[in-house]
Amino acid sequence: MLTFLIALFTIYTLIKIYVSVMQIGYITDAKKEEATLLTPAKYQVAANYAIKKERITIAESFVEYFLFLFWVYGGFAWLQKLTGFDGLSANLLFIFGYLAINYIVTLPFDIYRVFWLDKSFHFSQTTPKLYIIDTIKSTLLTLIVGGIVFSLLIYIIDNYSNWWIWAFVIIFILLVLVNMLYPTLIAPLFNKFKPIEDEELKEKIEEIMHNVGLSSDGIYTIDASKRDNRLNAYFGGLGKSKRVVLFDTLLEKLDRDEIIAILGHELGHYSHKDIYKNIATIGVFLFIVLAIIGNLPNELFNQMGVVATAGVKIATIMLLMPIFSFVYMPIMGLISRHNEYEADRFGAKIGGKQNLIRALLKLVNENKAFPKSHPIYIFFYYTHPPVLERLKALGYDSSKKEDSVILGFLDANN
Repeated sequence: MLTFLIALFTIYTLIKIYVSVMQIGYITDAKKEEATLLTPAKYQVAANYAIKKERITIAESFVEYFLFLFWVYGGFAWLQKLTGFDGLSANLLFIFGYLAINYIVTLPFDIYRVFWLDKSFHFSQTTPKLYIIDTIKSTLLTLIVGGIVFSLLIYIIDNYSNWWIWAFVIIFILLVLVNMLYPTLIAPLFNKFKPIEDEELKEKIEEIMHNVGLSSDGIYTIDASKRDNRLNAYFGGLGKSKRVVLFDTLLEKLDRDEIIAILGHELGHYSHKDIYKNIATIGVFLFIVLAIIGNLPNELFNQMGVVATAGVKIATIMLLMPIFSFVYMPIMGLISRHNEYEADRFGAKIGGKQNLIRALLKLVNENKAFPKSHPIYIFFYYTHPPVLERLKALGYDSSKKEDSVILGFLDANN
């Protein structure tokens, strides 16, 4: 059984690396072509950023693979001897020990990405002090929430034969709660929220929300620019009452009509109930994964040299989850890309097609997102259609004078 899982993880790793290599080769060739959607300068910058990011992904894939081998070839056994075999405390120590070691090993990649790669391309604004504060907050949140959830899972695994069914219920409820509570309880721990000051924009947002049967639970702007220069916005919460969150970078770069068009796109997802469809899809995926892992034979744990305690079983779920996620992503991506086209049509209807086109052009330029990708990379990783395809579906024509003016404006202001 262990040999089979190692072979499976090996195949998964090789496919990941292959996809990244194909993406690097594709972008290397594409950057030699005439600039598309972006200004010529940003086209080159976006290509170089995408290539370097993919090289980091390849390095991370190797580290992830050797970490996997470490855990199954004695790492779990070593950690279990260190933390103990019985009791809630021993199980929690095993789980958090597993998470801590993985975090420490992969930390250099995150530091490199934030403080070198993203800074060199003028994305990251994060300071060492802010990074440390964020890390402390995230760690405390993980210890508190994780401690509660892991304790429940440990109790269930120790007391129920079909524990994976009840584990699914707990994890699924947690996912729904996080979706509901993130904008109001979690996000404010990391960003300052303040009510939007633009009354005209506020009224327009409330009007379009009312038109689709939603009510505002507050319209806020956050200080996202203290960490990153990218543009974004989101709606938070389940049900008809939504909190609208706009990055300060978005308000700075887009005009009111363009922001309305972007929010119209997001409202399209709610109008088409895409959020609930996604939650249901994730629920099915989670159920299947837990059903498989929950019925792994004891032979596997014997081969790893461990006692199949609750802590070991939970760590095994986390260890094998990347394989299942990699298989699931193309399925979810196919559904998601279809939904994005539908949301674009809704956003164009709400905010105006040309406004949405201009907004997407500005977003791709400001975020320096390379507009082309290898088809196999799109298949595995894209939850949104390539932006060029989205624009074409909206009737975009690069020869239009209006679009040339937008790109010229962006080039002149950067």
